[in-house]
Amino acid sequence: MKHLATASVLALLAAPAFAQDTTVIGVSIPAATHGWAGGMNYHAQEAVDRLEEVYPELDFVLATAGDPAEQVSDIEDMVATRNISALVVLPFESEPLTGPVKSVADSGVWVTVVDRGLSEEGIEDLYVAGDNSGFGQVSGEYMAANLEEGAKIVGLRGIPTTIDNMRVEGFEAAIEGSGIEVLEMEHGNWNRDDSFTVMQDFLSKYPEIDAVWASDDDMAVGVLAAIDAAGRDDIQFVLGGAGMKEMIQRTMEGDEMIPANVTYPPAMIATAIEMTAVGMTSSAPVSGTFTIGSVLITPDNAEDYYFPDSPF
Repeated sequence: MKHLATASVLALLAAPAFAQDTTVIGVSIPAATHGWAGGMNYHAQEAVDRLEEVYPELDFVLATAGDPAEQVSDIEDMVATRNISALVVLPFESEPLTGPVKSVADSGVWVTVVDRGLSEEGIEDLYVAGDNSGFGQVSGEYMAANLEEGAKIVGLRGIPTTIDNMRVEGFEAAIEGSGIEVLEMEHGNWNRDDSFTVMQDFLSKYPEIDAVWASDDDMAVGVLAAIDAAGRDDIQFVLGGAGMKEMIQRTMEGDEMIPANVTYPPAMIATAIEMTAVGMTSSAPVSGTFTIGSVLITPDNAEDYYFPDSPF
């Protein structure tokens, strides 16, 4: 009997690892189509690598998509082949991802939505994002404080999403009553090339522009290139956002064209993944909304937000 008991213990110790229960968390995000997304991809991978060591009972599957259709396919594959218990998703666009993510949530999978909200409320268990209304408000307040009454500006919007709407609404509310005239706003899709084209169009249509609300640092790069190419010297400054290190450096060095910036950290994806992991491994409450505030960056505090080793 003693020998049989020993053999049984040895057999249990030799059981394969897959006999243990593993909880799978899917992470679906856009590919690095622009600088902010590149930073977000970097922080997502870093978070997954770190958390797999911290939580051996968790397994992560990370997929990046170049368009909404590919992202939907990635998510469907995670559900069908990896049997995910939770999904962390930053939608490529709000509308095309709403139905597919709702189907995942209806199947009992925990859903964390990041940054770009879905077009229907109440689908996700957890929403993690920057303060998009605050982002627009801080930007608008800066414009109102640094431009004279009657100043003419143009604006560039991002990809059509709920967060873009929130930013624009916050911006417009902040400049209301300031006397600033918004000549036009167009979607630059958080893309340098698209923004270059949009800004070229603005420059050809409007002989006088006092400032540009680029609302994003990648779009600000395209805007600045268009201004340089046109040789225009009437534009006082360009206000971007999200804290690209090249832009923060220019603000830190007192560049008059980039006098300020507004924070919107791509590392919020890591916050979302980590909070989801906590929810999957403990009884700690993590459902609801987690908002990361937006801060105005000026030459006085730019050094605090300058990270030269960051990919963004």
